[in-house]
Amino acid sequence: MSRTIQVTYDAHDPRSLGLFWCAALDYAVDPPPGGEIGGPEETVAAWMDFLRSAGVPEELHNSAFALVDPTGAGPRLFLQQVPEPKTAKNRVHLDVRAAPGLTGDERMAALEAECERLVGLGATRQRRVEPDGGMNAGHIVMTDPEGNEFCLD
Repeated sequence: MSRTIQVTYDAHDPRSLGLFWCAALDYAVDPPPGGEIGGPEETVAAWMDFLRSAGVPEELHNSAFALVDPTGAGPRLFLQQVPEPKTAKNRVHLDVRAAPGLTGDERMAALEAECERLVGLGATRQRRVEPDGGMNAGHIVMTDPEGNEFCLD
């Protein structure tokens, strides 16, 4: 039997980074117990109400944040607050499949358009890797607002 996975990120600001990934991936904020998926702001507000009613101290309200694929196809993303900053390259990273089925100039144009959108959300472009006509179809290396590497593929 196969297993589902959750991708976990260490973060300085889980909510802010989670909202970036929510917009980047068209994901939804995982609602609090008994809640339903709504818009990001609405679901964050529901979480704040839930945490206050549960007596969670305010300084812990941004200690974790979770996102889900509203279609149920992708893995859950969990962001947990850590005190230390990111210090080295990720050993595992996300590939955001922004141009499935496309090749050549059409593929790279789609990746460039998605890169521009993500830069507008707070990502940073690192470099473009050109298609080599063989195994490499081309991709763009980026970092999220906290410096975690990911690729547009």
